[in-house]
Amino acid sequence: MRTIFLSAATLVLCGCARGDDGITSAGNECVVLLHGLARSSLSMVPLARDLEDSGFNVANIDYPSRDFPIEELAPMAVEAGIEECASKGVPGSIHFVTHSLGGILVRYYFAEYDLDMLGRVVMLAPPNQGSNAADALRGVPGFEWLNGPAGYQLGKGEESVPLRLGAPDFEFAVVAGSRTIDPVTSSVLENPDDGRVSVSDTRLDGMRDFKVVASSHAFIMQKKEVFVLVKNFLRTGSFDGS
Repeated sequence: MRTIFLSAATLVLCGCARGDDGITSAGNECVVLLHGLARSSLSMVPLARDLEDSGFNVANIDYPSRDFPIEELAPMAVEAGIEECASKGVPGSIHFVTHSLGGILVRYYFAEYDLDMLGRVVMLAPPNQGSNAADALRGVPGFEWLNGPAGYQLGKGEESVPLRLGAPDFEFAVVAGSRTIDPVTSSVLENPDDGRVSVSDTRLDGMRDFKVVASSHAFIMQKKEVFVLVKNFLRTGSFDGS
């Protein structure tokens, strides 16, 4: 595993971000937001604003999710987030909050690289065990246009990237959705599901916390209930804030 070192000229490295009780100081923290497949950073704006209003520094990253495979998207998106946090001169940890594909990009990247300042990670509706929907719908006309190369890598077959990755060695939690607005896609998923991913397929060995909310895949990152869960975990390592 290779370690990323950020120079003191761009980011001051210190041990002041997290106290002995594990509670972080928001003003010293930077949170990288990574959107999902076929979405943009606009989908994460409500969460970004809420985090900023709570004192966090935020890097809401836009990346071309439909144009490249996961192997290329991961360094492109993750490193853009690290660089933006570094440019802010924030002295504390760099956290990640991801939606869907964004969580797989973080898993892929940190399976190869180590970041000294990596903090906590919250994955919203991640296909951590792959999604049956990606396999069932891959032959439908327009699938590649809508989802790009990464769409073929989010299933459960031989091309599955999530199933090739081991358990992360960073501190993370998962929020899953249990409400669907897409009955067609839900018909190929194990219930409960969010219209794109089954709740059971969001789970991942090593997660510090897990929560199911009544939300669809498309809007889980914009629910106020989720805002609270995200901030609690980033600050304390627990969704209940304890």
